[in-house]
Amino acid sequence: MNRLTALFKSGKKDILNIYFTAGFPERDATLPILKALHAAKVDIIEIGVPYSDPLADGPTIQNSGMKALQNGMDLNLLFAQIKSARAEGVDTPFILMGYYNQIVQMGEKKFFENCVASQVNGLIIPDLPLAVYQRDYQKSFEDFGIAISFLITPQTPIERIKLVNKLTTGFIYVVSSYAITGATSGITENQIEYFERIEKMNLSNPRLIGFGISNKKTFNTACKHARGAIIGSAFIKNLETEHAKGKNYDDIVAEFVKSVRG
Repeated sequence: MNRLTALFKSGKKDILNIYFTAGFPERDATLPILKALHAAKVDIIEIGVPYSDPLADGPTIQNSGMKALQNGMDLNLLFAQIKSARAEGVDTPFILMGYYNQIVQMGEKKFFENCVASQVNGLIIPDLPLAVYQRDYQKSFEDFGIAISFLITPQTPIERIKLVNKLTTGFIYVVSSYAITGATSGITENQIEYFERIEKMNLSNPRLIGFGISNKKTFNTACKHARGAIIGSAFIKNLETEHAKGKNYDDIVAEFVKSVRG
């Protein structure tokens, strides 16, 4: 069974999904960070594929992506690094977060074959239209056994939310606000009302809340309204700051995860 599917079927709550950008802050940082996140018992590891024109990413993640590209990170290298992590016993569910054009550039068949060979369990592709997914990619996801997670925002119409729920095979990514990543510092009453509205829809897929989740308080609040939460920009900021001080990745990751979970 797909590791991501198995995690959600297990009934686990307060799921912590940590996002980081592959190849940042160093080209070869991907493997030690994956191993450190696994050792810290993070539930899902979301690996950002650096891209020159990201749509949903705030300045922190954009900056990490540009530095990763400058470091020489590319998809072929990333798949090799992920394979190495699997070979060294990292069995945490892996999700790749990237963009539609990256699949097109590599070629659909080769991309999915690489996902299977490196045991990637799911994908998040924010700019992949639902209609294009249904027409061109749904069968490939099913054939290769890879889960896909779609995003909803406070402005997403009810009918689209229902379609997202129908097509999702991983989890529904509940974007906490109509903003880019890293743009908020807390969770407001309006956001909680939005979370509660989505809860009342009784969607069949698990939900994780992302964007603006940065610490123990916001993580705990998000977990009250979903199966868990996604932390990206806050982790990357911490990673950059602490690495610049000379700390090793094991300590950086362990301390950050402890600060979130307590």
